Amino acid sequence: MGIDGLSPREDGEPRPPAFPGGAYTVLGFTRTISPGIGKIGGSTESTLGSDFCYDGFLLGLKDETIDGAYSMNHRWALDHVPASQAVPGMRGLHQSLVDEGWEVTSYHEGELDRSWNLFVQRDDGDERMPFTWYPDREFFTGGASVLCAYDPGWKNGDVGPAGDAQRPPVFGPAQDT
Repeated sequence: MGIDGLSPREDGEPRPPAFPGGAYTVLGFTRTISPGIGKIGGSTESTLGSDFCYDGFLLGLKDETIDGAYSMNHRWALDHVPASQAVPGMRGLHQSLVDEGWEVTSYHEGELDRSWNLFVQRDDGDERMPFTWYPDREFFTGGASVLCAYDPGWKNGDVGPAGDAQRPPVFGPAQDT
């Protein structure tokens, strides 16, 4: 079972996490999420964001962007996630990610009145995934990010981060084909 974050395709563009057999499925979620967001912090969400990539000179302190490169993140959220689904899902996801070789940077099992958090990374932090469940609102958030990838369609003189116009596909559990 592979648990995918955002990882570059052969053409250099990052791809949104498809999670075939991955995190979303391990969590036991079965609903699909349309692109976009309803009510912030209280409804389903599936959004992509991009930003500039910066030269890593002196630990990234050099404030120069890399032409044609961008970082990307995918954020998703589900409402109406009860403890009976979130607690075993989060524990199973934690173990699955460890088994897949992800480094757990933070894991906190909250009480039923405090949030549960799981943060993982791989490739020295180039790929990251955060997961949080808010029991008081029965609200679950997840996501994935990749630091830098190249946009093969970027041209010298383009304005804004490369990859800025991408939209996520309908997001949901892995489907058998």
